[in-house]
Order: sequence, then structure tokens, then C-alpha cells
Amino acid sequence: MGWIHYLAYQASGQAELVAFCSRDAAKRAGDWRGIQGNFGPPGEQIDVSGLNTYATLDQMLQDPTVDLVDICLPPHLHAETIAKCLAAGKYVLCEKPLALDGLTAAKLASQAAPGQLMVAHILPFMPEFQMLVDAARDGRYGKVLGGHFKRLIGPPDWIPDFYDVDSVGGPLIDLHVHDAHLICMLFGMPRSVFTRGRMRAQTAQYFESTFATSDPAVVISATGGVIDQPGRPFTHGFEVHFEKATLRHESAAYSDGTSDVVPLVILHADGRVERPQFPPADATTAFVSELDAAAATVAGQAVHPALDSTNAADALRLCDAQLQSLKQGCIVSTA
Repeated sequence: MGWIHYLAYQASGQAELVAFCSRDAAKRAGDWRGIQGNFGPPGEQIDVSGLNTYATLDQMLQDPTVDLVDICLPPHLHAETIAKCLAAGKYVLCEKPLALDGLTAAKLASQAAPGQLMVAHILPFMPEFQMLVDAARDGRYGKVLGGHFKRLIGPPDWIPDFYDVDSVGGPLIDLHVHDAHLICMLFGMPRSVFTRGRMRAQTAQYFESTFATSDPAVVISATGGVIDQPGRPFTHGFEVHFEKATLRHESAAYSDGTSDVVPLVILHADGRVERPQFPPADATTAFVSELDAAAATVAGQAVHPALDSTNAADALRLCDAQLQSLKQGCIVSTA
């Protein structure tokens, strides 16, 4: 994600990359060619002549040109790094998840000044998801009545400790947290959850959850986790029901280079079928919007709701409740 964020900074008109920190001397010299993952282009050699480079975070936090620290580290390092940055008076943009559990996340959010701690949950900056969130906020299709959310991957072999609850956190914390965050943005924090699924080690591998709010007519569910077949490395999507319309979108990638996509479709109550068209985008377009929103907060604007650390902490509390429900086989309150 550090590489993706680097590329986004090159395209941003609001945020300027002035420094970075790495314990790897080759990276500090600009050799990022060893970077690879399941998203975006591979790393390249970069020009570091105009950047301040540091071997430790403590050194970088002394740099007065740094207003905001963008944290792209393994999840188990997030909480300690955030605490140091906040203590140094820096703004923070942390890649999801905010922490490995909801209690730690809530504590971090409470320690920050308003807008000082932001969390990079990228979905609301992707056009299909942005339209969904905007529709729930402005009421253009009436009240949101519920929906189903899906996020699945093939075996995550590029992360050896993926299922380690003390390092990455497994599918709930590293993957489903996107949809948990989206659910909290659309419906507020659910009151309870019931989850069934398969366990691996101490966490969920594949699961189905249903969520309850104070309104019994609102029906929310989600599917998430890992399938053991590498032929479909990634899929995500949603179908969300409003009083006057249903919004649907899904995208799946296959290992043979093909894909299945259901572009966003809006099914109106009067029978019309609308297919919104969005401007051309690449792997960094949504990340540029996300960085621009963070820069606006540093400049004095109110924090973008998608970056708000309280929402991010609620998403992790929801994930914790889902795991508790799966382990205990019962409905669990999120209070």
C-alpha cells in the first residue's frame, strides 16, 4: 500500500510527499522494485533526490516539514505508530485497519484531536461505493432498508501470517473490515450480530453474518472470507435496498486474467433501469481522492466521514462481535 500511496501522491494536487521512512537502505535509496502484491502495478526505481528519507519513525517525527504521517505498515504496528505520531502533534492517515481490535481502536480515536486521526478505508472513494454512501446520506432514494455485502479472496499466500490474530488478524480484520465500515456508514452501528462460518486457527476463515438495528424492518447481511480455490483471487460487491430504488454492483477477478463485472445498476421503483457512467479511472484514482480529502482536513476543513476514526473503530468493534458470535454460536450485542 505504501507504493500505491506513493503513486497517488504523484497525482494529487492537494498533498505533497516530502519524506518517507524505511528501515531498508535500498528503499531509502529509491529501489522499490521488490514491491509486489495483489493490487496495482509492481514497484519501480524512484527518484528520492527531493525527499527527506529516514531509517526510523522517531527521526522523521522531528521533521518540521511533515504535517501528516501516512501509515502503510503491517497491521500489528499501527497502534504504536499512531500513538507516537499523535504525541508528536502530527496528523495521521492510517491504512485500514486502525488496530487489531475494537477496544484499541476506540482508545486511539479518543486520544486524537478532532480530525487529527484519519483511517484510509478506500471503498467510499470508489465511484460505485461513493454513490451508494451519498444516496444514504442525502436521501435521494428514500430510507435505506438493508442490503447484502460480499468480499472474498482466494488463498492469501503473499501474507504468510494472514491468519495470525496478533499480526494481521485474518479475514475479518484485514478484509471484511471494509464492509463493516461501509455498514456502519450506511446504517449506523448495528445493535447485534449473528455469524456462522468456518474457523481457521483462532479466527474466521469464511463466514456469513446478519446484523440487527433498532428497526426490525431493516435487513442487513454480509459474506466474507477466504475460499481455498486460487482461481478467483478476489471478488466484492453489494446489493442495497432503498424505499425508491435498489443499487447493485459486483466485480470478480480470475487467475486466468479474465473478470466478471456488474457495473453499478440502479433499479428504480417505477421500473426504470439506470446505469451511471463514471469517468475513466486507474488503480490510484480513488486513492488520490482519499489523499486530497485528508489534505483538506489538515488545511482546516471538517474530516471526511469516510476517514473519521470513530467510524473506523466502530467497524472493528463490529468485527469483534462477529468473531464472538461465531465462536459462541449465538447472537452478540455490539453495545
